Amino acid sequence: LTLVHFAITWLGLYLCQALGAFSPKSLQPAQVLPLALSFCGFVVFTNLSLQSNTIGTYQLAKAMTTPVIVVIQSLAYGKTFPLRIKLTQVPITLGVFLNSYYDVKFSVLGMAFATLGVLVTSLYQVWVGAKQHELQVNSMQLLYYQAPMSSAMLLFIIPFFEPVFGEGGIFGPWTLSAVIMVLLSGIIAFMVNLSIYWIIGNTSPVTYNMFGHFKFCITLLGGCLLFKDPLSVNQGLGILCTLFGILAYTHFKLSEQESNKSKLVQRP
Repeated sequence: LTLVHFAITWLGLYLCQALGAFSPKSLQPAQVLPLALSFCGFVVFTNLSLQSNTIGTYQLAKAMTTPVIVVIQSLAYGKTFPLRIKLTQVPITLGVFLNSYYDVKFSVLGMAFATLGVLVTSLYQVWVGAKQHELQVNSMQLLYYQAPMSSAMLLFIIPFFEPVFGEGGIFGPWTLSAVIMVLLSGIIAFMVNLSIYWIIGNTSPVTYNMFGHFKFCITLLGGCLLFKDPLSVNQGLGILCTLFGILAYTHFKLSEQESNKSKLVQRP
């Protein structure tokens, strides 16, 4: 399904460039290769983490992506984060833990996949932003190269984890309704993939993760309000903690931007 999504993403981008939405920039395959490899690792290990862990453990592991990104950017790229920005991770992580508390179970294999998933996901998100600045390309130009390269790599990975032919295989029998649903999900994937690149390229990987935490809270609240899903006291407190951390992060980042603007105005 991920392979199909990236193939449709590339087709969508091809259509966009044909309509003049952007102009492709010539890039060497070696320049995009680390990004394409990290994407494949991110998909494989996060899916294996979800398969080998409970939902609670999976969500708790995902929450560790933001602190790992902070560490990677600090050590590898020399980026500094104010203490107050780092401290916003405390209520967010606590909130995710409270939401997942009753569903957290650990196993050696599950923890191995979760750890690899967090590390590779963090690298992927850091590189999405770094490559756009390093290669002087926008989100569409970079994704235009990465999408088909990742699709080709996934072709070699799929046989190790999924059937290729027969029932459930990519070359197996497909009903019309299944084809329609996959194509619709591919169109959504195109928009999601583009938004990931755009958000990270124009903000930062940490800010993108804040959107992810906010989406998690909205999903839980939406399930409760729209579909009457039960919401425990722990989950309610978890949502409040997470939202508090997100609001604090947003406030600090906006204050930082205002401070930077004031410094630019004051320069002779």
